[in-house]
Amino acid sequence: MLEKSFKGIPASDGIAIGPTFCYIPANLIIPVCAAGTVDEEMARFDTARERARVELQSLYAAIEKRAGKEEAAIFEAHQVMLLDPALEGKVCEAVEIGQTAEQALVKAVDELAGMLAGMDDELFAARALDVKDVGRRLLRILLGLPDTALDAVTEPSIIFAEDLTPSDTASLDPKLTLGFITAQGGLTSHSAILARTLGLPAIVGMGEGLFEKVSGVASIIMDGRTGEMIIAPQNETIERYKEIQQQRELHLKILRDAADKDAHTANGRRVEVAANIGEVETARSAVENGAEGVGLLRTEFLYLEDTSPPSEEKQYAAYRSIFEVMGQRPVIVRTLDIGGDKPPSYLPFPDEMNPFLGWRAIRISLDEPELFKTQLRAILRAAVGHHARIMFPMVSDLDELRRAREIVEAVKRELELASVEFAGDTPVGIMVETPAAAVLVDVLAEASDFFSLGTNDLTQYTLAVDRGNAKVSGLFQPLHPAVLRLIRQTIDGGHAKGKWVGMCGELAGMTKAIPILLGLGLDEFSMNPRAIPEAKHLIGALTDERAQQIANEVMSMRTAAEIETHMKEVLGKI
Repeated sequence: MLEKSFKGIPASDGIAIGPTFCYIPANLIIPVCAAGTVDEEMARFDTARERARVELQSLYAAIEKRAGKEEAAIFEAHQVMLLDPALEGKVCEAVEIGQTAEQALVKAVDELAGMLAGMDDELFAARALDVKDVGRRLLRILLGLPDTALDAVTEPSIIFAEDLTPSDTASLDPKLTLGFITAQGGLTSHSAILARTLGLPAIVGMGEGLFEKVSGVASIIMDGRTGEMIIAPQNETIERYKEIQQQRELHLKILRDAADKDAHTANGRRVEVAANIGEVETARSAVENGAEGVGLLRTEFLYLEDTSPPSEEKQYAAYRSIFEVMGQRPVIVRTLDIGGDKPPSYLPFPDEMNPFLGWRAIRISLDEPELFKTQLRAILRAAVGHHARIMFPMVSDLDELRRAREIVEAVKRELELASVEFAGDTPVGIMVETPAAAVLVDVLAEASDFFSLGTNDLTQYTLAVDRGNAKVSGLFQPLHPAVLRLIRQTIDGGHAKGKWVGMCGELAGMTKAIPILLGLGLDEFSMNPRAIPEAKHLIGALTDERAQQIANEVMSMRTAAEIETHMKEVLGKI
């Protein structure tokens, strides 16, 4: 057989060389039989739900141990879907007209998944796949079949599949999985995210006829960096990729060494490389990857996991546990950042045409002062003996910021009167994620101790592009000249007022952006913990003069495409 190369979407870095295993899920055939009574069929459905819940709890525990709480959260979501009244209601409707629990389940899942998939939103499309995954688990249990997903893999192999559900990916044995390639899927699919977290090479979206391409092939090479799959590789190709693997291992060692040191440019300027985290498990991962602090502690997890607002004590315990993991490293705590796109059940949200422009973030905190005060009290109490900072999201004018700071001062007075110990010198700053804040940074500096650029929303608001809408995803360009000009304006404006400026958006961890941001004078880069070693290594390879030259070159360019091409060349030389 001749050597052939195919290209898919690179989803997770890494090279794998080895045999293939084609995973074809069992065909769950519903037997033709008469249905029992409504009570009997619904009892079978309830029993299957309880068994599925136990399985999902086990999966959650396994992934939490291997990858952390954040990555395991998908299986918490699956448990919620099991108890969804809409699912139960649709099953009951079908059972009442004489269908078996299996038939009713398939009908209900198809309707719910079809409704979600039909919405013009990538996030809802992913949710549709989750509904199907949960439905398949329930159907397998109803049919009395064991959970044998991928159990047939007996030697280290590259797994091929039409697609992998979150359950499939979680079932992969790391000792027997060299990597995986799927015909479907995208970068934001749960399988791709889990692969990156678990360190498995992955290629997705390889297209139709995947199994036919590898039929009869003894061994293949996959490159998760480029999305390339090589079937029937010749000996010289195998040797070349083995050499690349060795170079990659050497590079990873260099990165690990860089992670253990503070970040400095090649000529000694100190910058800070921090982590974006959501709970204590990610804080541990941040420390392991060399984080010098936390540039963004998301607190939404406390508000979205229950049916009532989190108490002061619950918040205090959560913040304190994270501060203790981080020791004396600085931690920036972002206050409540929720909205109509992720509403808690206990807050009445209005119907909004565009929740990203609606009642959210600091607007909610100012309208719900008791909710806000409870959070501020917990943060200030937990910060005793640590270096915490408070950050307000989505600020757009000085009056808003002044009102928020007045509430902080009121909380401090209340704690003092109650003789409760708190960190009275905690700095207070804002996220610069609205164009208004970027333009007014010199004005906002009057009431802000620091600034942190939230480039995900800043890009969305500047370019008028919904970052969750697949139809316009190609227009979401973080290196767009307009976005870069606002970033430069923020850094320059903050520095002119003697204020420290960091960044906690995705852009801070992108290698193609780091030289530009370094040249613009950014003080702190905060990112996914796993991106920290690479970022520190890159910063250490650049002098301030070289970074400034790169930034000046980029700022003279007119399109995002020009900038992307230029930065690819720059990184190639570095």
